[in-house]
Amino acid sequence: MTDRLSELTAAGVAVWLDDLSRVRLSSGGLDQLRREQHVAGVTTNPTIFAKALADADTYDWQLRDLATRGVEVEESVRMLTTYDVRWACDVMRPSYDGSDGVDGRVSIEVDPRVAHDTDKTVAEAKALWWLVDRPNLFIKIPATEAGLPAITATLAEGISVNVTLIFGLDRYSQVMEAFLAGLEQAKANGHDLSKIGSVASFFVSRVDAEVDKRLEKIGSDEAKVLRGKAAVANAQLAYERYGEVFSSDRWQALADAGAHPQRPLWASTSTKNPDYRDVIYVEELIAPGTVNTMPEPVIHAYADHGETRGDTITGAYDAARKVFTDLESVGVDMSDVIATLEREGVEKFEASWQELLDGVRKSLGAAAKGTGRPSKAAQGNAEAAQQAGGNA
Repeated sequence: MTDRLSELTAAGVAVWLDDLSRVRLSSGGLDQLRREQHVAGVTTNPTIFAKALADADTYDWQLRDLATRGVEVEESVRMLTTYDVRWACDVMRPSYDGSDGVDGRVSIEVDPRVAHDTDKTVAEAKALWWLVDRPNLFIKIPATEAGLPAITATLAEGISVNVTLIFGLDRYSQVMEAFLAGLEQAKANGHDLSKIGSVASFFVSRVDAEVDKRLEKIGSDEAKVLRGKAAVANAQLAYERYGEVFSSDRWQALADAGAHPQRPLWASTSTKNPDYRDVIYVEELIAPGTVNTMPEPVIHAYADHGETRGDTITGAYDAARKVFTDLESVGVDMSDVIATLEREGVEKFEASWQELLDGVRKSLGAAAKGTGRPSKAAQGNAEAAQQAGGNA
């Protein structure tokens, strides 16, 4: 049988999983994906955790302990989520060690409510780094205007960073500048650059969802023919900028000091429009030195019928620029598209974070009253977690 995910990996694309839950950890599902499906990293976000913690059975034993101790809801959320991320870091450690620290990374995001506050973002990044205490951790920081100096300051502390919610080319250039500045400061601070990792999470499918909505509203034949083209073109042009920055003399000086490049990570890669091929945001974004983080159904879809056709990015820059020109000619304002997506991205994660807080608050209340006693399955998960070396 053709091992399509192996072919994708050989083409230079690191396959990461965009999901995490305690069920996945306790069942061994994550380790199985690592061993059998070439999964080399994990990304999380507030939406993923809100969904995971809705499955109360797997968390009841820890919620009971937190309630008994009288831990406040926000700190409880951190205890619950960092527990899972720490465990996942341990599961992915073989990938980290086997790739010289490039892969095997697991991400956890700062509270999205502080996305527009630089100092609070840095403080929380440092706290999460200390709390998880694993070398293969990534701290996710949104690429807002306030997030850019936070990225630099966090890297300067020797902390590895996943920059998230990148939608536009200009913001991506600013992210790479923040990365370079952060590594230069880290070097000046005496940190070993070879131990610091970073990816830049460039969102894909959401771009098509927003642009296609505007093209449908315009309604002309010239507009409709452009549906489903903006997201891939946007990401392809981002990779062009990546190539320019990481072939510069400035970068070479950092590479000579042991630094690893900040890889582009294609995020939001599940197809929102059922009319599009379900693996389009994987097949059309293949190039060396990239990461594609996928929900598990997309991973299985690619394993079943994905086509690895070599590098599908570097030869497409002119065609991608033409897509942007054509979008402008029919009346799509891409700068407004990007601004809308960034604003909505932060708002969606804030809403998910609030959902997470509300769910944990209710669960803590039930546990405190003795109505949320852990089931046998939950107790089994607790024992498995303790054997895996986690600590609440």
